[in-house]
Amino acid sequence: MSKIAVIGIAGESVFLSVPSFGKIGETTVATDIHKELGGKGFNQAVAIARYGMECSFLCAVNKNDVRLFSEIAKEEGIKPYFIAKEQPSPYAVITTDKNGDNCVCVYRGAELEVCDVDDFSEKIKTADLLLLNNETPVAVNEHAVKIAKKYGVKVVLNPAPKRCYSKAFLDNIDLFTPNEHETDGLEAYENVVVTLGNKGCLVKSTGMLIPAEKVKNVVDTTGAGDTFNGVLAACIAEGVDIETACRRANVASAIKVGRKYILKSIPTKNEIEKFRK
Repeated sequence: MSKIAVIGIAGESVFLSVPSFGKIGETTVATDIHKELGGKGFNQAVAIARYGMECSFLCAVNKNDVRLFSEIAKEEGIKPYFIAKEQPSPYAVITTDKNGDNCVCVYRGAELEVCDVDDFSEKIKTADLLLLNNETPVAVNEHAVKIAKKYGVKVVLNPAPKRCYSKAFLDNIDLFTPNEHETDGLEAYENVVVTLGNKGCLVKSTGMLIPAEKVKNVVDTTGAGDTFNGVLAACIAEGVDIETACRRANVASAIKVGRKYILKSIPTKNEIEKFRK
């Protein structure tokens, strides 16, 4: 079984279903509310674990949330490394309209520090792959990459939300997975897979556009990118070629958008293989 280390955030996510997104100054009435644990890193870790990989996950949360959040992570098969902080845990509000499109507002809350990465270093050293995103501080990601490169561990960076990094940092990333709005600063790199929503994804090194799977009824696109990244990372960790990895990740995203919310919607490896057949 391949091992993957993930660094990101985890916190409470509140989902509000609305008929349409309101204009500035307009009050919109939600028709449904749902709460669950979320965050890019956590969602990606769930996708990895459900694909059958051993996944260790590092994040920072409020000291009063460590026990509950750890229990939820363990139920998903994730090895949690939740660092207790005084600040509130991250919090997100997601509104989804009748077309399945979404708007997300995130409060980052408790954040990791470089010293927290040192406590997680053994998991990075022994991993087949390290998966990062931009919801953690720059210094945290930079330190994690230094550890990974020292021990020959592959690094995948999902550069969301957009952020500027030094060339020295970017040169040590094995694969970037931006969406089409997050490619700034990556023009000189070929090791890029650009996610294109319902169009699929583009493998920059080959110029190959891998089309998305057809979805009869798009229910909720929230978390589709996290699902894609988790499954893509899992496939790469087990040695799958990039084209096949992208096709499997596209399938995972297609299954996810046909379901509401995130945590219960991320598919298992068996569901992905059944869909492909």
